[in-house]
Amino acid sequence: MGALGVVYGDIGTSPLYTLRECFHGARAMDPSPTNVLGILSLVLWSLIGIVCVKYLTFVLRADNRGEGGVLSLLALAYGEAPKQPGARPIRPRIWLLALGVFGAALLYGDGMITPAISVLSAMEGIEVASPALTSYVVPVTVAVLIALFAVQRHGTGGVGRAFGPVTFCWFVALAALGIRGIWGAPQILQALSPHHAIRFLLEQGGAAFVVLGSVFLAVTGAEALYADLGHFGARAIRRAWFAVVFPALILNYLGQGALLLSDPTAAENPFYRLAPAWSIYPLVGLATAAAIIASQALISGAYSITKQAVQLGYLPRMEIRHTSEQERGQIYLPLVNWLLLLACCGLVLGFQSSSRLAAAYGIAVTLTMAITTVLFYFAARRLWDWSVAKAGFWCGLFLLIELAFFGANAVKIAHGGWFPLVIGLGLFAVMTTWKAGRKLLGERLAAAVLPLDLFVKSLAGDPPARVKGTAVFMSGNPTGTPLALLHNLKHNRVLHERALLLTLSVTELAHVSQDERLRVEALGEGLYRVVGRYGFLDTPSVPEVLRRCALEGLNVREEDTTFFLSRETILASARPGLARWRKMLFSFMARNAQPATTFFHLPANRVVELGMQVEL
Repeated sequence: MGALGVVYGDIGTSPLYTLRECFHGARAMDPSPTNVLGILSLVLWSLIGIVCVKYLTFVLRADNRGEGGVLSLLALAYGEAPKQPGARPIRPRIWLLALGVFGAALLYGDGMITPAISVLSAMEGIEVASPALTSYVVPVTVAVLIALFAVQRHGTGGVGRAFGPVTFCWFVALAALGIRGIWGAPQILQALSPHHAIRFLLEQGGAAFVVLGSVFLAVTGAEALYADLGHFGARAIRRAWFAVVFPALILNYLGQGALLLSDPTAAENPFYRLAPAWSIYPLVGLATAAAIIASQALISGAYSITKQAVQLGYLPRMEIRHTSEQERGQIYLPLVNWLLLLACCGLVLGFQSSSRLAAAYGIAVTLTMAITTVLFYFAARRLWDWSVAKAGFWCGLFLLIELAFFGANAVKIAHGGWFPLVIGLGLFAVMTTWKAGRKLLGERLAAAVLPLDLFVKSLAGDPPARVKGTAVFMSGNPTGTPLALLHNLKHNRVLHERALLLTLSVTELAHVSQDERLRVEALGEGLYRVVGRYGFLDTPSVPEVLRRCALEGLNVREEDTTFFLSRETILASARPGLARWRKMLFSFMARNAQPATTFFHLPANRVVELGMQVEL
């Protein structure tokens, strides 16, 4: 029931607009019986091929310690992620890494469009019930979106429990409406045969290729099956699909097709025209609830992928609030939340209707699916030792279908499809700039780092004055001497009787077990090297690391501890390494990143920051 509510909200609202876009609008097909059977057959077999075969049969098998998503798959294809014994090693491929990051960036474009088109298409049912209320559709949609994003700070725990039952009612309504339509024109069941889809493609040629962009709307949201793998597990996701979602979608699409066979004028809005007049307003309410649930899944996904990107070093630190004491996956990111709200409201006000907005939908999703297929090829070769022929056949087949959908959606780039591409490319530039900037900064700082063994020897030969208590020096380099320690000795000429050199590292694993979380090494002269390892879905916490140090025989009392951090001021220079505009962008992000004190949960009244300037 939980998987039903969260995973299938997006794909479950696709019947609101998919067939309408196929048969109504500038690039739509005439709703003749041959076209209806052909397009409907394409919709049904797209669901079977992409969802049933690709995701549920193959991709869900590729889990990173139970987690899914583009970044998890990237770690499986190339990284530290666990692999089966005897699996082949993978040499680093920069283009593969860039592809995975671009796929993650594209998901933000999807996260902006999905709430806008889902809520707007649900509200357009008001036009069917009463055309006089048409002018209220956009303002009410904006109001619903504002309310949706405003409640995010309270967490999704309580709302989430209602997602399953509400979504179940939505799918029951989809099935009931579909059965009602099929009863009026049972000949629509012929669309279950794939030969209608093949004949339509062959006979209609270029027109059929263009309409594939609208057919693809039926499978938008399929990526959520893999992205939410860690929340519910593959078994629950498969059960929910085959027991409830798939039958309901098939019945509803067949019902809408049957209505078009008997009444071609219903193409203007076949979903709402399928319902009896008395049920329009309740159906609008239920559709709005389903659209909000679909939007919630994408919003939560944006939070999750942002956290992963921060942990893996592709985005600067930002505020991450945990909204549940029991569920670590329930988080809230204020900056992401309000940027998404502005984008969604801007899309609704700019495009004004879900038909126009549909032109912007599909580009990001098709590219993300294609990237998933490419990454899965390498993951399958690495994880299960698939042969080139086996991996190439299945991934080539999926890629052929997805690239055909992308080509069909590409004709919409000038009419709104540019939006998710601009968002994706912009975020890709931001993410790669931050990653490259951090690497360059590390190289610049490494030149000033004293090897740790030499530092320990210098302490023994020329011991400084020691004061009581414990000092914790944060460092991103687990081998060198922290710059904060060197600056403290240079300026204050004292050292605490016990000093911990603490590094918190994030691996390419989704989670790091408690047994592998901590490593403590005594260096002599009262110095200890402490390394805390976290997965990209874990939350690094200095107090937690210090509590675990007690299990290693190193008792640290917070009230006797001072935390030393180094704060770098980045100066863009003419030195080689990055383009000047990227250096300026990196410097801007570094200045506005969340302070390490807050991000690592340090007690603010026990933190000392030592600043330095670094030229990139």
